[in-house]
Amino acid sequence: MVGTLAPEREASHEVDELQAADPDRPWITIVWDDPINLMSYVTHVFMTVFGYPKAKAEKLMLDVHRRGKATVSSGPRERMELDVTTLHGYGLWATMQQSG
Repeated sequence: MVGTLAPEREASHEVDELQAADPDRPWITIVWDDPINLMSYVTHVFMTVFGYPKAKAEKLMLDVHRRGKATVSSGPRERMELDVTTLHGYGLWATMQQSG
């Protein structure tokens, strides 16, 4: 009876992006433009979620509308994960990344 051997696996030298992240750099939450949500609704969400005054919420909403995205919060990774999840709950398209 002839046995077969599985080919040897090469060690992966790729480093997971999150593991390679610099722990000293803050994370940011980005809201992206979408064709669904009204501008007044996005302003309302920014005021509700972040407690921003109407003027700041409107400025961020206009950045999303005109530039396609806006950075709406920054801080520790865990907090930005919560912000992204919360914004998804309101139907907004949000992501996070390390600043810089």
